Amino acid sequence: MEATQAEKAADYPRPPALRVSHSHVLVRALGELLCETQLSLQVLETFHPPTYYLPPDAVALDWLEPVPGRSFCEWKGVAHYFDLVVGTQRIKRALWHYPEPTAAFAALAGWYALYPAQMDGCWVDGERVRPQQGGFYGGWITSTVSGPFKGDPLHPELI
Repeated sequence: MEATQAEKAADYPRPPALRVSHSHVLVRALGELLCETQLSLQVLETFHPPTYYLPPDAVALDWLEPVPGRSFCEWKGVAHYFDLVVGTQRIKRALWHYPEPTAAFAALAGWYALYPAQMDGCWVDGERVRPQQGGFYGGWITSTVSGPFKGDPLHPELI
């Protein structure tokens, strides 16, 4: 069988693109299953691995606690953040969503993204995700995408 060549993050567009994915996505956090789905949305931006947005009906919403503070993305709009709380355990600002994204990213409305580095683990089609480096980024690195990636200290020109 012929090996599939990885996409190059350098070839992703700016402004970013939005792509539907039917890959099997599984996320575990604080010892629990946070999400499992075969429908997600990927944001693809130059020099970033894909950021996965998960449908609200696949996320354990009871564990999300809204927190103060927002951030602004010139492409997607204003993001709202959530702590992840399971029992007495908490991960601060672990997830975010865009309740009212820009028109170009309207499909993201209410879907959730997360920081893979803060989770017990994230998997795409059975492959464990490597988090994008840098505390600000939520990219998911798998064998299907190659770098260099923004946030990698070996590539300061991208930071």
